[in-house]
Amino acid sequence: MKVLMVNGSPHKNGCTYTALTEVAEMFHKEDINTELFWIGNKSISGCIACKACIEKKKCVFQDSVNEFLDLAENCDGFVFGTPVHWGGALGAITSFLDRVFYADLNGGGNRFLLKPASTVISARRAGTTAT
Repeated sequence: MKVLMVNGSPHKNGCTYTALTEVAEMFHKEDINTELFWIGNKSISGCIACKACIEKKKCVFQDSVNEFLDLAENCDGFVFGTPVHWGGALGAITSFLDRVFYADLNGGGNRFLLKPASTVISARRAGTTAT
């Protein structure tokens, strides 16, 4: 069994990373393998609903979304992590997830069908409920 963990923070080794590694330790105690995927700190645009993913079976934009879709194929579960910088999940992770799920659905990938998923949120004050 393998769980793909997504670090949605612009800081590769920041607080979200630390939280995800804590979760990974618990998985390892149960003999569940993990892989950590960092979405990066470059701009990730939102979905433009061009529907090119229907034919291409991936997103038309070449960035971390397609890298993630390739990895997700062989995973049994997911943990998505994000920091809260100002009252909600980062725009990068929400744009990332919108495009990931839209491209997968329209491309017929079913990479996430019936697979468990969870979230890890790193926050100091407000925003955890909305996130």
